[in-house]
Amino acid sequence: MISQYQESLLLPGRTYQSGPVDTTYEDVLENIDSGIMLFDEEGVISFVNKQMYGMLELTRHSLVGCTISHLLFNVRLSRFKKKQVLQSYKEMVYKGKSNYEFLDEYGRYWKVTLCCGEQMKGCYLFTVKEISDYKLIEQTAYQNDSLAMLGKLSASIAHEIRNPLTAIRGFIQLLHPHLQQLGKQEYGKIILAEIDRANDIIHEFLTSSKPSVPQVGMIPVSALLKEVVLLTESEALMKGCQINLHPFQEGDMMISGDVKQMKQVVLNMIRNAMEAVADRVDGLMGKIEVGAHKEGSEVRMFISDNGKGMDIRTLDRLFNPFFTTKENGTGLGLSVSDRIIKNHGGCISVSSRVNEGTHFVISLPLIH
Repeated sequence: MISQYQESLLLPGRTYQSGPVDTTYEDVLENIDSGIMLFDEEGVISFVNKQMYGMLELTRHSLVGCTISHLLFNVRLSRFKKKQVLQSYKEMVYKGKSNYEFLDEYGRYWKVTLCCGEQMKGCYLFTVKEISDYKLIEQTAYQNDSLAMLGKLSASIAHEIRNPLTAIRGFIQLLHPHLQQLGKQEYGKIILAEIDRANDIIHEFLTSSKPSVPQVGMIPVSALLKEVVLLTESEALMKGCQINLHPFQEGDMMISGDVKQMKQVVLNMIRNAMEAVADRVDGLMGKIEVGAHKEGSEVRMFISDNGKGMDIRTLDRLFNPFFTTKENGTGLGLSVSDRIIKNHGGCISVSSRVNEGTHFVISLPLIH
């Protein structure tokens, strides 16, 4: 039985059969976990199993008897799926690749495999299978290899970076009496404090494969965010953007953790936001919103920007060690930040749209 829509797509003068798939095997093909689509020697779909037409969100009758051109003109096939069908066809039929992987609109990974040649007698057999679990295992293995490499490099890097910082610290201490005479001793204190913080950051970066135990203390969220915003305001103005600290409605919210590590996380995210808004091409003023609110038993600190945003592929790898979109980036900032927050019993979530901006949320347990 052929549907009216399918009938309009059939080629004149041809007799269509159910296809070369033996009925004894149809039940097996219907129940495997891969989608199957078979094109005959004339490029017409002769068999499709329920997994495949379920993936395409079409019916079997609207597919059997169609060519690839008819499939791409099917009004019921979504634009994204048309794009992936066409790309798979180009990569495998025209370029001769045996398989092709892609990411769908829901963030799932799929693998398309093509079987053709003499053994198929001119037919083309496409199979589609979800490989999200395999990708997760692959990414975990890559992350473990990256962390192992980081451990080997850490000793030499620490020596090269810390020596200049130690020299700078020593000279600033020697200049302290002169700064005191000029009434500028506060500058010396700020420089020493920032050098110490830089040393702490280097330590965290280089030991990210062996996360340190947080030095737990009570941290007022409002004081933490105010201090970080104060530290970054002048840098933001130089980069042509503005930082807005939202007023705190719930009073003084407290979290438990290492104040240096918490400061490092928020600073890293604000500086990432500054770079994102600096890359805008429309000339509009860059804005960064910082604040916190209570959500049940958690404190949720947020850092938002109206920068260039990120696509789904970038978001998917954002917290992987060594992954970076910056020309001179190390790819360690967000991976270290994610590890710090997890060590404190919290999590980091992120949402972003290209050319619209990015929104980070740091969720941590609230201390009463």
